[in-house]
Amino acid sequence: MSDWQDPDRVRLMLDDCTTWAVVGLSGDPSRTAYSIASLLQSRGKRIVPIHPDAPTVLGEQGYATLAEVPFPVDVVDVFRRSEAAGPFADQAVAIGARGVWFQLGVVDEAAFDRTLAAGVPMVMDTCPAIEWRRRG
Repeated sequence: MSDWQDPDRVRLMLDDCTTWAVVGLSGDPSRTAYSIASLLQSRGKRIVPIHPDAPTVLGEQGYATLAEVPFPVDVVDVFRRSEAAGPFADQAVAIGARGVWFQLGVVDEAAFDRTLAAGVPMVMDTCPAIEWRRRG
């Protein structure tokens, strides 16, 4: 489990990656994905909503799938139940993302292993807000 939040991978994504595709982001401000996307923006990140309805959220155009995003994505940040999250890690690898982040409570060990084996850093079962707070 400790490898899921490897400090070097966390640092890479938080410090060196600017474009974050947020899977499951809708325009509902009561949802955690919305507040974290807003936090990412406040930290200088560009967010890309990934949602079947492809809504514009926080001023950013949404896309129904990762494959439809017409520009490079650095991190794919997944707000989906654990049992539905794995395919998004595979899609992140397929589009050439620099990292995959599964949010707090989202765990898929097989997807974690596949993603790392493909050479893509992955963080799992934590949140950027927690990690930024942990760093001070």
